[in-house]
Amino acid sequence: MWKWEAEGPAKAVIVIIHSAYEHHRRYAWLIEKLRVAGFHVIAGDLPGHGEASKKHPVHEESLKDYEQYIKMMIQEATHYNLPLFLLGHGLGATFAIHIVEKFKFEIAGLILTSTWLHLKHQQSKMVAAFKGVSKIAGGVKMNHDITIKQLSRSYEFYAEEKDDPYYHTMVTVRWYHELQRFIKAIYQVENRFKDVPVLMMNAKADKIIDIGYNRQWLEKQKISEYQYKEWDSCYHDLYQEPERDLIYHYVEDFISNRLRTIGYIV
Repeated sequence: MWKWEAEGPAKAVIVIIHSAYEHHRRYAWLIEKLRVAGFHVIAGDLPGHGEASKKHPVHEESLKDYEQYIKMMIQEATHYNLPLFLLGHGLGATFAIHIVEKFKFEIAGLILTSTWLHLKHQQSKMVAAFKGVSKIAGGVKMNHDITIKQLSRSYEFYAEEKDDPYYHTMVTVRWYHELQRFIKAIYQVENRFKDVPVLMMNAKADKIIDIGYNRQWLEKQKISEYQYKEWDSCYHDLYQEPERDLIYHYVEDFISNRLRTIGYIV
């Protein structure tokens, strides 16, 4: 876990939850933008990701371990005694929803990008072949094979990340089945989600997820304040797209509006 503190007095603290297969270094640009704008930022690598993935590049960790790590980051964030925002991307956004639903943390706002609620980029026929027999074949390895080119249209991002030693999409069948059960359970949540303000953004040209499920989930909830935005032509990793400065402004504006609403001077 790492902490980046704001320049001068902080207005809020942001906990960033990264997606599957990646790591917190992918968010260096976003972290710096938030820090300079007056926000403390906490981020880290989920279990089995980042440095740990160099030694063991196959994901077989329990999703429960992800939950515990995210809880630890949030608990650290509460020590600042500032309004707390969760910013989740991809699977990290799915876990942000899960954390808000399951635990009693006081969250000022939830920022969700490209939430994994239905994977359009599914694994090969192996998933169907092993369905229901994961106790027997759960240790079998397979490649989810989400490539860098599928994540962003940015050539600069591709050139920088194509040889990323911390990016691994090999998983076990057991891990993949647990993932599918988890995102299905989150999608089916209806009218039980806490009334926490939400900014949800999706990419219209997303090659990884079906964004229709994300909008459907949002519209099923009884949330008194939410903002929804789809970005034309963008791919899955919105914070790596050529439009990322515009996308960032949506994030900062959402946070600032929430702070005004709850009485903080921005």
